[in-house]
Amino acid sequence: MDFDLLRENGFCFNRVKSKALYCIMILPHSLRLAMSSFEQAPNLDRLLAVAHELGSATAMEQLLQRLTIAASELTSSEGASLLEFDENLNSLHFVAAPWLREQPLKDIAVPLDASIAGWVFGNNEPLVIQDVAKDPRHFKAVDQALDFTTSSLVAVPLTYQGNTIGVLEAVNKADNAHYTGDDVAILEMLALYAAIALWNSNLERRIQNTRDEFAELDRLKSNFVAITSHELRTPLGLILGHATFLREMIAEEHREPMEIIIRNATRLKEIIESLTEVDNYEAGVARIRQRLISVPSIVEDVVSSFQDMAASKNITLQADVCEEELPVEADANKIIVAVSNLVRNAITFTNEGGHVLVKAEPVTGHARVSVSDDGIGIPARDLPKVFERFFQVESHLTRRNTGMGLGLSVAKTMIELHGGRIWVESVEGKGSTFTFLLPVKPVQTKISEQAFKS
Repeated sequence: MDFDLLRENGFCFNRVKSKALYCIMILPHSLRLAMSSFEQAPNLDRLLAVAHELGSATAMEQLLQRLTIAASELTSSEGASLLEFDENLNSLHFVAAPWLREQPLKDIAVPLDASIAGWVFGNNEPLVIQDVAKDPRHFKAVDQALDFTTSSLVAVPLTYQGNTIGVLEAVNKADNAHYTGDDVAILEMLALYAAIALWNSNLERRIQNTRDEFAELDRLKSNFVAITSHELRTPLGLILGHATFLREMIAEEHREPMEIIIRNATRLKEIIESLTEVDNYEAGVARIRQRLISVPSIVEDVVSSFQDMAASKNITLQADVCEEELPVEADANKIIVAVSNLVRNAITFTNEGGHVLVKAEPVTGHARVSVSDDGIGIPARDLPKVFERFFQVESHLTRRNTGMGLGLSVAKTMIELHGGRIWVESVEGKGSTFTFLLPVKPVQTKISEQAFKS
């Protein structure tokens, strides 16, 4: 075969040698035009057919097995095998071979420093050995395990995106013939497909492992939260009960410290209840006690309860509600929690002298409540995550505001329990607007497109 002419047509048999198979599998007709000198090669049609067959394989094991069969057939070899590098063991191991011999090979680790495959892997170069018995690099443990004699061998590295990930080799050329450059070229073509398949398979496996790890971490986190909340509830109830009782009995000079105890114990109770609410919602056991409530009244009451907090930062806090009652069948306590968390969040992240506006209005069978501020805003990259439990927009090392990152998550939970929807619009440095829609009737769990656009 005229290798110089093949190189002119895109084939390369050095380190960069993988484009040939890619073209043969993806653009076979174009290759036939570009490689007229290769038309006479007896293996070309077979190679194109093999490439098509490989493309139809669905399972990874099936694909790799077909690759080894194709390698042995196209090089007229007694057998072929595919080895993959194992980073943990720092050795090569067999991932595909003739099926009768595959199982014994799976238990063999081929060393990098004492094997022909290891040399090919380490040097990232193809290798042809016509008389294996005379080569000291031959790893005899494989022959011994299979009761087999390797007399000749050709091997090529599996390389993808600059990474050598394995070796494809064929052994014992038929009729004691010698391996040629054609055999090397064929194996290199098949090696590219094998490299891509193994790389993608490993990538998918790593992604799945990461997903499994995240799922396990989430499970452990949920268990920790549930157990901690349960264990803290009883002693905290005792602290609050006794502190409230003692507040009425102690002297005036001790009232302020007692108020601090009660205030902080109450805050801790709210945190525990928030964690419990979110866990119950995620577990599907949350319950709501619905009755007819007035959304404007709830908004006005919540705004009134936060006036002192707003005044401490010289923030103007206002309510803008419709004149009608805007009745909604909902759990009043849970809606109060949702609105309160949004207002507290707005005040917390608004600088002194800023403004917070809470609006309530009807919109196409729903009640819409929005909490707007002209505070620090939220970076665009963080917008999709603001409702996640424990998420903090600011770094935990530099943030100036206290909190566990539960308020928005709880607000979202409360609204979704009622079949509503909550979202945020924000511009960093200019402020944020949190909005939620509540269906007027509890059976209306799907919010209309018209309501979303209003």
